[in-house]
Amino acid sequence: MASKKRGDDEEAQEGGHATSLLDVDTLRRIVELLETTEITRLAWRRGPERLLITRGHGPAPIVQVTPAASAPLPPMHPVSLAPRQAIAEASAPPAAASSPASEKPGHVVASPFVGTFYRTPAPDQPSFVELGSVVRKGQTLCIIEAMKLMNEIEADEPGKITEILVENGQPVEFGQPLFGIRK
Repeated sequence: MASKKRGDDEEAQEGGHATSLLDVDTLRRIVELLETTEITRLAWRRGPERLLITRGHGPAPIVQVTPAASAPLPPMHPVSLAPRQAIAEASAPPAAASSPASEKPGHVVASPFVGTFYRTPAPDQPSFVELGSVVRKGQTLCIIEAMKLMNEIEADEPGKITEILVENGQPVEFGQPLFGIRK
């Protein structure tokens, strides 16, 4: 024999059918009304009768996103939709022009990660290095801000700064050349 719920026991004690204040049509109307609202949980109790209706997964957690203060973006350049091979062939310099560039003496310091390039430790302070500055190995050349962290970029070889390839406050990519250094 199936076990009886508490309401069934009371009904059996009264010797007849218990009358509920909520019939099927009333419950259906309540559910339909709830579906038109953002309410996800309804609990109702009257005497021995209890009603609990839940729907959905409850309210979503509130996530607050604050935009980071950053330097203005560089100007946009047109993009070609031509195949990559055609672009590479069209943009490749002649062999005679590329040989002096490859023979250029010195070393290039590249960005170790994506971020924002800063030549100074603070806006009101002088640059770490200038064009023509003589640097030693381990000397700070610039700062790259990445994910709100200021990372000092150091010279990996001693020499003289021959090129500064990025403007202050500009975004840089991984591997992008920052400085030219000649021994």
